Amino acid sequence: MSASDQQARAKAFHALHVPGDPVILFNIWDAGSAKAVAEAGARAIATGSASVAGSRGYHDAESLPMEQALNNAARIVDSVDLPLTIDFEGGYAAEPALVAVHAAAMIEIGVIGINFEDQMIGGAGLHTVDFQCERIAAIRAAADKAGIDFFINARTDVWLKAGRETLDGDALFDEAVKRGKAFAEAGADGFFVPGLTDEGEIAAICETSPLPVNAMMFDAMPPKERLAELGVARISHGPGPWRQAMAALTEAARAAL
Repeated sequence: MSASDQQARAKAFHALHVPGDPVILFNIWDAGSAKAVAEAGARAIATGSASVAGSRGYHDAESLPMEQALNNAARIVDSVDLPLTIDFEGGYAAEPALVAVHAAAMIEIGVIGINFEDQMIGGAGLHTVDFQCERIAAIRAAADKAGIDFFINARTDVWLKAGRETLDGDALFDEAVKRGKAFAEAGADGFFVPGLTDEGEIAAICETSPLPVNAMMFDAMPPKERLAELGVARISHGPGPWRQAMAALTEAARAAL
């Protein structure tokens, strides 16, 4: 892919993030699933880290070797004519400089965005706000050097297990708001809040966030139409599609056997 084509895809992806008219990302795990979702009418393609890892027999949380993650991403880029954003977890490193190197490798193969989370992969709790901002800023610098409007979807895990180890109640919401504003100042383009299901809090996050808000579908989530009304700009499906596909495969195999 040429740099101009990659930049065009990056700009198109940015434009899809409209509060009230969210882009729907039905997360995939390889080139084949990317093609299937593209044929269904997707406007962009997004991986889920648990799905990619699981499809290769690994657990989530960066147990999939990075070389395999890069090779998989490159194959997806070559397979569909749509913007591709990668669930890059914690960037396969803690230190900002190394995170930037890894993000640059994704940019080099044609990826136009990543999810980048603030929980300590392999550890407990969340990175401090300041340190996570350093990590985001390092990725932004690498993208600027490459000349790509790389979409950094800054994910906070305050509503998942990492945040609940130290926070609860209103403190979770306040911490998320603080992180969203800081991540925006550090150079993020989107704010991802997986695990947030309360309609009032979703609306409040959308109102207070300087970035377009990404919600992830769970069983307890409002439907996509309601999420749009609440101001969400991006809806992800996470590992759900892969789990559905594997459940269907298991049932088909059980019937055949």
